[in-house]
Amino acid sequence: MMNILENHFSLILFAILLDVIIGDPRWFPHPVIIMGKAISKLEKAWNKANHRKIKGLCLLLSIVGGSYFVVFLILEVLSLFHPILSLIFEIYFISSTVAIKGLQQAARDVLKPLKNHNISEARKKLSYIVGRDTNHLPESEIVRGTVETVAENTVDGVISPLFWALIGGAPLAMAYRAINTLDSMVGYKNEKFIDFGWASAKTDDLANYLPARFTALFMWIFSFFVPKSKRLNALKVTFRDAKKHPSPNGGWPEAMTAGLLGVVLGGENSYEGIVSYRAEMGQFYRNLQIGDIKSSVLYMHGAWIVFVIILFCFII
Repeated sequence: MMNILENHFSLILFAILLDVIIGDPRWFPHPVIIMGKAISKLEKAWNKANHRKIKGLCLLLSIVGGSYFVVFLILEVLSLFHPILSLIFEIYFISSTVAIKGLQQAARDVLKPLKNHNISEARKKLSYIVGRDTNHLPESEIVRGTVETVAENTVDGVISPLFWALIGGAPLAMAYRAINTLDSMVGYKNEKFIDFGWASAKTDDLANYLPARFTALFMWIFSFFVPKSKRLNALKVTFRDAKKHPSPNGGWPEAMTAGLLGVVLGGENSYEGIVSYRAEMGQFYRNLQIGDIKSSVLYMHGAWIVFVIILFCFII
């Protein structure tokens, strides 16, 4: 078991390095795009008539199982030619499940126009990464939306794929990415997907359960290296407010981020003109500021850095 963890740890390090340096080049075919096309085709074919929960379960098993075994078979075949070739592709596959650079860039894309007082451009960039309406948001709400997105996506875009890669290498990391992609496409609680996407949504909740809580912990540990972090407040806020989030997992990194920054996240959002209220998380010490976007990105990096350091200490 220890040898497996050591091997996977090495792969994870190289995968993180690859993602931080090059991210996801647009010119290179990405596995998630292939997953998305397969999900879309099967959803159109199966999400109708009766027995939608069973059909949704079949979709989940097909996409997740297919993703795992395709990657497993590719690596096995490549190992027959040369073990190094298989390792290179395994590093790439793990890297493709991680979004460190992509998440950082998305935040920067919102931050840059805000600094230049270009609110309309900042609203446009925010609309690329959130589902809420952004057309009329003031600066403070643009900042809130960005901070919340970075915090929540530190789980499914960073820690969760690394967690599952540690356990099962690239095949399991890709299976996790398939679960997360399914949730983002069919895991909605509306009339169209409430039954068909039920299995995908529940599986995504389970897959992120431990990583979400680890993410909050890793952020808190990293805060010891960040001046003016409100660590005691963060603990109180996280255990008090994390459960208020509509997601059983999303509240942990968001509440921790709110607590460390000393701000309040959550509040009123609008989706296609329909106003929705998300419970507030945090203890108010000050209003949100543009610089909080950089702070949220810093804690995102801090989470995976602490994850790597803890693994290193455990393995040696």
